[in-house]
Amino acid sequence: MIIGNGLAGLWALGAHRLPALRRRSLWWFTIAVELAVFVQVGLGVALMTVEDIEPPQFHMLYGFGGLFIMGLGIRALLVGTA
Repeated sequence: MIIGNGLAGLWALGAHRLPALRRRSLWWFTIAVELAVFVQVGLGVALMTVEDIEPPQFHMLYGFGGLFIMGLGIRALLVGTA
């Protein structure tokens, strides 16, 4: 998940500079590695539920950080279309 997202980010940055890297496969790769994040989170939540484990506060920070980033994305969509 970490390596995949890093590669997708580097590829996207490269595609910003080099038109030859702008391929449909970049979007499919990005979607796949982002889905890996959701799979990892889902498996983690399921494991913690089954094992009755309390999440460390540090993990809650990531959850709120993800919601914050989502909010920024929604705001960008709303402002960009105005």
